[in-house]
Amino acid sequence: MTPGARIQATIELWEKIWSAGVPMDSITGDYFRVRRYIGSGDRNAIAERIYAMMRSYARVGWWLDKTDTMDNARMRALADLAIREGVPKPHIVDLYSGGTHTPAVLDDKEMESLTLLVGRELNFNEMPADVLAECPPEALEKLQAVFGKNFADELAAMQEPASLDIRANTIKITRDKAIDALKKHGIETTPTPMSPVGLRAQARVHLAQTKLLQAGVIEIQDEGSQLIALLCAAKPGQQVLDACAGGGGKTLVLAAQMEGKGRVVAMDNNSQRLSRGKPRYVRAGIHNVESRPLDDEQQVKWLRRQKGNFDVVLVDAPCTSSGTWRRNPDLRWRRMGPSMEEIIKQQAQILARFEKCVKPGGKLVYATCSLFQEENEDQIRNFLATHDDFELVPLEDAWADAGLTTKAPESSGGMMRLSPKQSGTDGFFAAILRRKGSVTVEETTDAEDAA
Repeated sequence: MTPGARIQATIELWEKIWSAGVPMDSITGDYFRVRRYIGSGDRNAIAERIYAMMRSYARVGWWLDKTDTMDNARMRALADLAIREGVPKPHIVDLYSGGTHTPAVLDDKEMESLTLLVGRELNFNEMPADVLAECPPEALEKLQAVFGKNFADELAAMQEPASLDIRANTIKITRDKAIDALKKHGIETTPTPMSPVGLRAQARVHLAQTKLLQAGVIEIQDEGSQLIALLCAAKPGQQVLDACAGGGGKTLVLAAQMEGKGRVVAMDNNSQRLSRGKPRYVRAGIHNVESRPLDDEQQVKWLRRQKGNFDVVLVDAPCTSSGTWRRNPDLRWRRMGPSMEEIIKQQAQILARFEKCVKPGGKLVYATCSLFQEENEDQIRNFLATHDDFELVPLEDAWADAGLTTKAPESSGGMMRLSPKQSGTDGFFAAILRRKGSVTVEETTDAEDAA
């Protein structure tokens, strides 16, 4: 593709993103899937530009408003060239040439706007705090309360692309051998700082070409996500419940911790989402996972009979996903799904539903990929205020119990809070609770057992 054709593709893709109600990564994938004539180099260049435009959405938008420029896909691409990349005006005019597969020629108003935009600074000291931080206005006070004086640095770290983290499947390979195997394919990785099974790629690579991914030897998984599952400290022979398993990323870690011994029950309220984990378990050589979708009434009845049956229950709760903003920058500006208020209510309901499954001395691990206190610390404080048979396990103790030998990250009231700036991971939260009181496992009737 010519440089102008790449810009035209960027304009088309930007329009699709803002006219659809699905995540940006899905739209981008679909766009390229039906345009196989676009080569891999062009695809990467277009995708990188689109993601960079989304990461600078508020700052570029501020300049568009300041210069009375229409905010549309055409001018967003133009402003990205002028402000973020610093491309000279004549070169931008050449890109908008009106040729085959290139953007139409700039009209007089657009040319005036280009003149006003060229040479502007992406980070300009007159911009409001929320604009400089690429922070949605409604989240500003909440995140300032979370990060305090580190707010600007924390949000700046979330403007950078995420690293490519990998997990070695210890059922099949050690981390050191995984590093060596990837090196043979020309992929340089280093051990992650905290997870003993994690690797971090030194550059963006296509792991599918190594066949290690298809063979279940490695998995793509952020180090923070790995740590949440590792903090469950699942042991061989235990009964473990992954309550919101989704596609099975953390389920795989739990099963590997258990060395294939014991039982892992993967549940989710969406059977289609849950089914995506099954081929991953097969590839990984894991055979002690059973899937029970909660949109099946029989499985709902089964869950009601599990009072006090599990050593570990992991609730990786649905959330705003604000901790993944560096990986999914569109989520800052395109709110999909329920409101935060609805999500908080749902999280409390899920905790109440699954805490009954934890046996005396067992663990309830609550986790999100959210930055907001309302979904994290506040949710746990509210739970403990109404469940005096549970206690918080301080992060340092949970870290040691999980056999993690590196220093634990600084805790938030005994709970784990990770962020790109602080830990180099996505934004994650986890609290480890232990059932301290005794419970009586209710007898089930023959009719219930037969259901």
